[in-house]
Order: sequence, then structure tokens, then C-alpha cells
Amino acid sequence: MEMGEYATSRSQDPEVVPSLLEVISSKDIAGFDTIAEGNKSIINVSISFSPTANEMEDASEPAHSESIESISLSMPVTPTGHLLTPRKVFFSDHQQDTPKSVTGIEGISGNSTPHKYFGSQARSPHGDRLRDPRFDSFKTWSGKLERQLSHLRGKPTDPEPEHSRLGNDPEISDGVLPVDRYFDALEGPELDTLRPTEELMLPDDKTWPFLLRFSISSFGICLGVSSQAILWKTLATSTSTSFLHISPIVNLVLWSISVALVIIVSLTYALKLIFYFEAVRREYYHPIRVNFFFAPFIALLFLLLGVPPSIATNLPHALWYVFMTPFLCLELKIYGQWMSGGQRRLSKVANPSNHLSVVGNFVGALLGASMGLKEGPLFFFAVGLAHYTVLFVTLYQRLPTNATLPKELHPVFFLFVAAPSVASMAWAKIQGSFDYGARIAYFIALFLYFSLAVRINFFRGFRFSLAWWAYTFPMTGAAIATIRYSNEVPSWVSQILAMVLTAVATLVVTALLVTTLLHAFVFRNLFPNDIAIAISDRPPKPRKRWFPLRSGSSDKKEIENYLKFVTTEPKDLEGSV
Repeated sequence: MEMGEYATSRSQDPEVVPSLLEVISSKDIAGFDTIAEGNKSIINVSISFSPTANEMEDASEPAHSESIESISLSMPVTPTGHLLTPRKVFFSDHQQDTPKSVTGIEGISGNSTPHKYFGSQARSPHGDRLRDPRFDSFKTWSGKLERQLSHLRGKPTDPEPEHSRLGNDPEISDGVLPVDRYFDALEGPELDTLRPTEELMLPDDKTWPFLLRFSISSFGICLGVSSQAILWKTLATSTSTSFLHISPIVNLVLWSISVALVIIVSLTYALKLIFYFEAVRREYYHPIRVNFFFAPFIALLFLLLGVPPSIATNLPHALWYVFMTPFLCLELKIYGQWMSGGQRRLSKVANPSNHLSVVGNFVGALLGASMGLKEGPLFFFAVGLAHYTVLFVTLYQRLPTNATLPKELHPVFFLFVAAPSVASMAWAKIQGSFDYGARIAYFIALFLYFSLAVRINFFRGFRFSLAWWAYTFPMTGAAIATIRYSNEVPSWVSQILAMVLTAVATLVVTALLVTTLLHAFVFRNLFPNDIAIAISDRPPKPRKRWFPLRSGSSDKKEIENYLKFVTTEPKDLEGSV
């Protein structure tokens, strides 16, 4: 009976429909139920409804508890419509604003665009860039230390995200990456270029924070400028170059600039140590970057050697002991790894940049002998001579295990000249004269200098980096040693040679200064993303192939590298000591 009455009412009033839907014409809404040429999209239909008056009376809840609900239906108009950008349309049986419960969905009218961000990010669309969680793993106060401090204070801690788990591999002791991992993931003379098969832990499509891009090799600028201060002090005080009438003001200006540079670079890197400790630790375990940790202390010794006579003539002996203590600590660590026979043995990590860890001994011996000390300078001279001899022979042999030794000539090879140049001056100060021992070391440096200079064309085509500044002070050292030699052996040949080497060293530093300024203010790429510190803990898994691997294929090499990593020397014991 009731069904008959309902059918009669439907036949009398065909326009009556349930309150859930409302009949509309497809022409009233552009793009609905139509496929325009070149405009195929998904139509998302959101239907909002509220209870009718009769339903309100039958409901057990009071009238003030009525709620508005929303239903979203997605209907692709074409088989490929789900791949396109959706369009959203609202239907309602009441003329009212879009319900607040459907935030982030655009209506059929207006030019508003759909919101991509919700919550706190809706106020700042750049919140995901400014607070990228992938950088947290390198932050000192956003990693394990922060969670440990929160645990000690009794505060609840969030679980560590997958992408920020550094050093949690049980086969990697104390989070130290094995040295083989650096060799497998990076390439180039400075191991700063990512291999095509590797992936980064940090985003490579955006610029990283400045402190993460500020590497330890930036201290090379301090080495280049402070060595120039010593050079012009020597020109102003040497008898063989007195005819040039060099003013001591040049030395004072260069020394003041050097002091400012050392302070600025040291403070900046100290901030990196405070806020991004993990990045500093990865630089320390890098087989090339670890040698640049000697650069700050070498720069301090250069400042003491180049101090203008108008400021100080006699330096206190305590300064020498204070500045040589870090050298002793670093050498016990580095030289011990060279002899251990483990992953970081010298035959495997030998690179021309290792000269930075050796030349500091001769610089310290030169400074101590200039202050009047005897035993201390002689001790460091002996240590430097022993390890320089071993390093020189290892680099000359080019053993197959030298994974970091570049095949082509590179500015890093000028570090060959640094140690014998400074050693000749240090021995001359210890002995009191430029005797045969000092001359032998000087002639070795001079020969190495000329052997590299005649091949200058081979040094073209390399990407500029701040590490090049560290390769300028060997040229300056050779010029200073030549001036000292011309004082002992005065002749027009030695004087001309001193002037030529001085001019070359000055021009090279000037050219590097101009290049640095161009990259800093014109190209704006002086501090690119430091790829060397962002390699992953594990090599990428090799891609599966359904056909047999050919001999010598890239996939076979990837598998061999992966198997080598997981089967040989999984722990870097020397690095964690």
C-alpha cells in the first residue's frame, strides 16, 4: 500500500528527488561530463548534504547537533584520466559556502588554486625546503645527541627516521664509513665527484645550507696569502734583494689580511663543527680531506714566521709548543694508520695531498730554529724527513693499490715541491748556514718545480676549487728558498732565478684571487654542494637483469664493488681509534 502511494506521488510530481541529490544540467558546469579536445581530465565530485526537516524531527539528537558531511567521488572520463590533474566540483542542495571540513579543495567558482600545504605549512609554502628532514642527520642537535639528551631529561622522543640513520649499520663501527666506501662512491683527484651509479643522502636538486658547503679545504686560502706575507718579508730584509727597495709596508698589509682570513675561516668552520658535527666527522674520515686538517695549524705557523718586524721581533717560546702540540696529536693518528696495514695504509691512500701532513714538521722546525730552540725543531725535522721519504717513494711507484692517485697531472702535484723547499730552509736555520744538506733539499725542490712547470699544458681543463689555494704555497716556498740560497751564493743567476720564481708565485696567487672573486660574486658557485660528505652508507643495490651479464659490463662491476664492500674488511678499525 505504501509502495503504491509512493509511486503515485512520483508520477504526479516527477521533479521531486531525494534530498541527497539535486538534478542539474551538465551544461551548467563547464567541463562536467564532457570531453573537450585536448582537455581530458578527472572530475572529482564532492556531494555535501544535510538532513531534511522530517529527518530532523525523527532524529533522536537535538537540532543543534546537525552536521554537514562530505562525500568525494572520483570518476575518470577517459581510461588515462587518472594520470592527469584532477578538477573538483561541489554540489549541494543549499546555497552555502564550501564546508570547512573539505579544506584544500577548490570550488567551481573563483580563481583560487588548490592548496598543496596543510596545517602549519599552509602559512609558509617553503616550509618543506627550510626544514628538510634530510639535513637533520648532519645536525649536531637534531640527531642522536639530541635524542639522548631528551631521554636523560625524561622527555618522549620520536623514532629516528630511516633517511637520517647514519652509522646504525652493525658492520660499521661507531658510524665511521670505511675508506673503501669513499673510493667506491667518489672519483677524481680530490675524491669530490660522485660516480654515476651512486646516490646521495642529501637532495642534489637544491642548494644546501652554507655551513654544509663550507669545507676544510677553505683553509687553503689562508696558506696562500700568509705564505705571500713571508715572501715579501724576505724580499724586504734579504741582502740579495736589497736593490729592489721593497717597503716593509707590503709585508704588514699582507700579514694583516692573512690574520683576518684565518680568523674568519676559523670561526666559520667552528660554527660548522658546532652545528653540523657529522659533516665535520665525515670530512675527517675522508682519505683526502683528512690531510687538510693540518692546514689551520700550518697557517698559524706561517703567521708567526711572517710577523712584521714592527710588531714583534722576538716571539715567546711557549707559542711554539702550543702550536706544535696539535701536529703531534694528528701525526700520531695519521702516521699510525699508514703503518697499521689496514684500510688506511699508506700504499692504499697515498695521494699528493698527504704532503700537507708532512710539510708541517718542516715548518715547525723552521719556526722553532728561528726562535732559538734546538731539540724540538730537530725532533720534528727528523719525523718529517722519515715520513717524507716513505711518501715520496710510494707516490713515485704508483702502486696498483693507490686508488686516489690521479692518472693525469693536477695542481695537487705542486705539493711535491713544498716539503723539500721548507726542509732546506729549516735545516739551514738548525745548522746556522745554508750548508750541503740544505742545498741538497733545495736542489730536489728546484728540480721537481721545473719538471712540473714544463708540463703546464697538462694542467688545463680542471674544475676550480678552493683547494687550489693550498697548492700555491709550494711555489711561494720555492721562491723563498731561492732567495735564501742567493744570500749564501750571491750571483746574477741566483738573483734572476729568485726574481722569476717570486714573480711566478705572485702572479699565480693574484690569478687565483681574481678567479675566487669571480666565482664568489659573478658565477656565485664558490661553495657548491659538498658531495664528498653526503655519500650513502651502503652502495646502491645492483639492478636485476633477465639476460646474462657480459664480461666487463657496468652492471658486473657494480656487483663486484658491492660484494667487495660486504665481504672484505667491513670495519674500519683504524678510523674509529
